Amino acid sequence: MTVQDIRTFNRFYTNVIGALDYSRQLYAPYTLTESRVLYELAHSPHTDAADLRTELSLDAGYLSRILNKFEEDGLIERTQSRRDPRRRHVALTPRGRETAALLAERANESVGALLATVPSADRPRLSEAMRTVREILSDGRAPRREDAVLREPAPGDLGWIVQRNAAVYTSEYGWNTDYEALVARIVADFAADHDPHLERVWIAELDGRPVGCVMCVRDDAPATARLRLLLVEPEARGLGIGDRLVGAVIDFARGVGYRDLVLWTNDVLAAARRIYQRHGFVLVAEKAHRSFGKDLTGQDWRLDLHGTPG
Repeated sequence: MTVQDIRTFNRFYTNVIGALDYSRQLYAPYTLTESRVLYELAHSPHTDAADLRTELSLDAGYLSRILNKFEEDGLIERTQSRRDPRRRHVALTPRGRETAALLAERANESVGALLATVPSADRPRLSEAMRTVREILSDGRAPRREDAVLREPAPGDLGWIVQRNAAVYTSEYGWNTDYEALVARIVADFAADHDPHLERVWIAELDGRPVGCVMCVRDDAPATARLRLLLVEPEARGLGIGDRLVGAVIDFARGVGYRDLVLWTNDVLAAARRIYQRHGFVLVAEKAHRSFGKDLTGQDWRLDLHGTPG
């Protein structure tokens, strides 16, 4: 391997990236950097300007001009952070979320068109090669918070949610196949009939692999959403992925007009319970039950979405 080898690959890859935007309309009317900021805001809903500067390696003045432009366009709103009054919380408005979703859709279509030229038999090899490049050039460092991304489910991801929920909860808590059956019904109901404007699934991805998930669905109570199936793979814990998944549900539910967000869990899931408490959920009821082959205590939690985001 020589310097020239890397430079040659860099030229090739730059041409590939350029081909993805052959019409120069992929990010219009925004620049690539502006689109990166929108993407980060859409996938890291609880953030501020300092976080964005660090994660995107942007000059403070340049980022400030981008955020000012977004605010003028009605894409973001900035408020004082409850966690640190010196910082300004930055969040997408409904219009900002629509814009970010449009840019993401264009990018997905463009990459999908490129991937369509790759024979199916070669795709696993391509995926492994890309993962190898990332691992080698990261110098063996451990994954960082910013390495994880939240995205919409791709084909096969809903099945992954069922399989991994069953495997993880059997391994960690000894739950039987009754739990897998419950998850399968929840996922099947969502796949068969959901309103994309009011219900959504998020997949957390790390190094090209799904490592977490959560769902937001309509509840039977009026103006109420329900958070379901929060999961983070054991090897991906400690990176704030659970916090980000719950934050994504809260921001989405608040943005589309729900008044309350509820969830049902069991008291043995202590780590998840701490995440819910950090986000302001309040325990409203407890009841002992026998499910999944175990004696458990079920808990109902509720969050008032009229509260000010942190």
